[in-house]
Amino acid sequence: MPVRDADETSGAPSAAGHQAAAPEDGNTRHVPVMLRRCLDLLAPALAEPGAVVVDCTLGLGGHSEALLATFPAARLVALDRDKEALRLSGERLARYGDRATLVHAVYDELPEVLDRLGIPRVQGVLFDLGVSSMQLDEADRGFAYAQDAPLDMRMDQTTGISAAEVLNTYAPGDLVRVLRAYGEEKQARRIVSAVVDERAKEPFTTSARLVEVIRDALPQAAKRTGGNPAKRTFQALRIEVNGELAVLERAIPAAVASLAVGGRLAVLSYHSLEDRLVKQVLAAGAASTAPPGLPVVPERYQPRLKLLTRGAELPTEEEVAENRRAAPARLRGAQRIREEHQE
Repeated sequence: MPVRDADETSGAPSAAGHQAAAPEDGNTRHVPVMLRRCLDLLAPALAEPGAVVVDCTLGLGGHSEALLATFPAARLVALDRDKEALRLSGERLARYGDRATLVHAVYDELPEVLDRLGIPRVQGVLFDLGVSSMQLDEADRGFAYAQDAPLDMRMDQTTGISAAEVLNTYAPGDLVRVLRAYGEEKQARRIVSAVVDERAKEPFTTSARLVEVIRDALPQAAKRTGGNPAKRTFQALRIEVNGELAVLERAIPAAVASLAVGGRLAVLSYHSLEDRLVKQVLAAGAASTAPPGLPVVPERYQPRLKLLTRGAELPTEEEVAENRRAAPARLRGAQRIREEHQE
């Protein structure tokens, strides 16, 4: 299956039919999170021929394959910044032919991707945020604190700075800011002090050494709660390296804007920072912008979104038992019910 870079063009969308089939998970490492609920949320918008659904976070293709199999009249556009993920998913989805278009792009580039593909509006958008199963499981990527690896953490290894560069070059105050803002790490100052001392002796290159430094820096009480003591630092470094929150802040409004009236959006988040941002964007879209006190709300002030979930939905106990990576997942959904008002 061909993979397009974000700056390549394609013809108009194809709605070639395909018999629905049960998704085959060719990679046993990857169990799509809250799959059935995501499909149910998007289903009313994807039944008609010509419907286009965007998987903004392709990864190993579990959600994408299920979308193609469940909605045989739909066409898929899938984005990922990781070229290895695109290669593996391309093999997995090859049997769907031109119903699937895979694009090397970051998900805040969605408007440009759709414009180049000649797709004005879409009927569904799915985000499965955070680090993918493949990235966690590939030791040399440096995402997992449970195994020793080079401190890289770039989702696209062809660009940007690594986690090691962040640790070794950022000023102490900037490192404290990163750990507090992106890891919600209460012990940020203590950890950064230890990191600065250690990097003066020898630059950081591997995850195991960082984990050891964090363990030694924390008081005993902090080590007894919240799982692995390095978890929050690794999350913070990953978000900083990949610019995840800044990208997400642009991507969710862009996805809402790309939806046709009746189109649906589903977003899976894995930590409070992501979920809070998604919640704010969807809540703003579902709220009236009318000045207070109007007896009748004019059309231009009416909400453009309807929320499809009551707060954030959680995975079931059974799903968490089957797939431990589903445990922190939070799912929110919304439907486009109105166009933007044109003055």
